[in-house]
Amino acid sequence: MPIPAPNLYPPFNIIRLSHVVFGVTDLAKSRHFYVDTLGLQVTDETADTLYLRAMEERGHHCIVLKQADQATARALSFKVFSEEDLDKAATWFANKGHAVDWVDRPYQGRTLATVDHDGMPIEFYHKMDRLAPIHQRYELYRGVKPLRIDHFNCFSPSVDASVAFYNELGFRVTEYTEDEDSQLLWAAWTHRKGGVHDMAFTNGTGPRLHHTAFWVPTPLNIIDLCDLMATTGYVGNIERGPGRHGISNAFFLYILDPDDHRIEIYCSDYQTVDPDLEPIKWDLKDPQRQTLWGAPAPKSWFEQGSLFEGVTPRKADLDATPIVAP
Repeated sequence: MPIPAPNLYPPFNIIRLSHVVFGVTDLAKSRHFYVDTLGLQVTDETADTLYLRAMEERGHHCIVLKQADQATARALSFKVFSEEDLDKAATWFANKGHAVDWVDRPYQGRTLATVDHDGMPIEFYHKMDRLAPIHQRYELYRGVKPLRIDHFNCFSPSVDASVAFYNELGFRVTEYTEDEDSQLLWAAWTHRKGGVHDMAFTNGTGPRLHHTAFWVPTPLNIIDLCDLMATTGYVGNIERGPGRHGISNAFFLYILDPDDHRIEIYCSDYQTVDPDLEPIKWDLKDPQRQTLWGAPAPKSWFEQGSLFEGVTPRKADLDATPIVAP
């Protein structure tokens, strides 16, 4: 199916992805993983909630961890350009028949909670509390030295439908994988901020969150993290990599947190600022699309994902088999 033309004048202006909210079953264990091991910075902490940011970020948080009975992804959040855009978003989703609600989120201004075409919970806001810069406070750098949140990747039961919906919101496709037999999309990478992706979609039972990604300075930081995880009780949490993707050219590592929420640590992708940049097409049968070099992805990488709270996923429309590790 053809990739839609870039929508350069969407109904409201999304700047970038902002943060994810995870339900976690043991907040202390999650704190040890995200703070003491990965190196994210605590910006606030209560008995049941932990707010974190990465080293280059000025916003109050890029990830929120909430103590819960079950491990779920509660919402994916995006920043819009203005309060007017927030109102336009509310009108647009309401006119499309999507549930809309104004919710109170700490350290944010007005926040719009709604759902996408698959019922996946998404939120929008304009203003978040700003914190003092810490990117030159080198005494704080530890773990993998995460600089910023970069993207979400979601399992989608129809990648074509996901691309079409988010195209209406101005997300532009940078790279995609097409199944030559059915002419359907197996995966697609879309962005708002001028990188390879803010939102990616992978064919599979969904909607579910495949992973949340953090950008780090160099491949050596990823190697250092592997050494650290191997000697602090987390070697079993290394799921895939290190390696390099064909798609995006990213040097990557996939790890699982104590609740099996998947995190990608990566660097070395490229900019896609020009609005007329042509997307790159990959064949599903090309073994270098997912792994330019390195071990093939394990079966778990194609099957395991975080459930969204209150959302029942459905089986994918496309029945296609990618290359998996033996």
